[in-house]
Amino acid sequence: MSRRSGVLEFAVLGLLHDAPMHGYELRKRLNVLLGSFRAFSYGTLYPCLKSLVAQGFLVEDNPDVEYVPATALNGKRSKIVYRLSGEGKQRFEELLADTGPDAWEDEHFGVRFAFFGQTDRAVRMRVLEGRRSRLEERLERMRSSISRTRERFDDYTLELQRHGLESVEREVRWLNELIETERATRTGRTGAGDTQTSDGRGQEAGSSDPPRPPHDRPGRSGLER
Repeated sequence: MSRRSGVLEFAVLGLLHDAPMHGYELRKRLNVLLGSFRAFSYGTLYPCLKSLVAQGFLVEDNPDVEYVPATALNGKRSKIVYRLSGEGKQRFEELLADTGPDAWEDEHFGVRFAFFGQTDRAVRMRVLEGRRSRLEERLERMRSSISRTRERFDDYTLELQRHGLESVEREVRWLNELIETERATRTGRTGAGDTQTSDGRGQEAGSSDPPRPPHDRPGRSGLER
């Protein structure tokens, strides 16, 4: 399974874990969850759904209702509602508990973070620390590269490299804030437990303004994401 299809599988199972929904609604929710820059087409989503059905993770329901998706070209089609099977719920829990290197990578981390409200605190810590470690390795390589190539590139190319470096440094600082918050909560210094925000992210009790992802912070351009 490719990384992209693995991300999509995790996101689909996670959204359907909350409630059954039909494909068009699921696609809209995916675009909200993952961002328009990673929008999924029907050509990507439906093969994933069919595969999950074939594996026994999803069940198709076909109510006697006619439904016309906004992008449909072939007239009306039956509205198929997808819901998790027992095996699908177990599969999502397994993916949610995974703390391997894939969970730290760019393709996976944002989706994993979106479901942190449903994730065990110890797992959250391992994923956050793994992501920070991966970015610290990236920072070291970027700094070394800038040092080696400083004399060979013009000012604009160097500025672009510094821009990328600052973006990674900013995310590392954000991760440090999140990790410190998790540790403080675990030792009882910031509150009694977790609450959940409207977008599904975990929020520490007693905190009205938790650390935000770097892409939510003012001034962050699309190139930094």
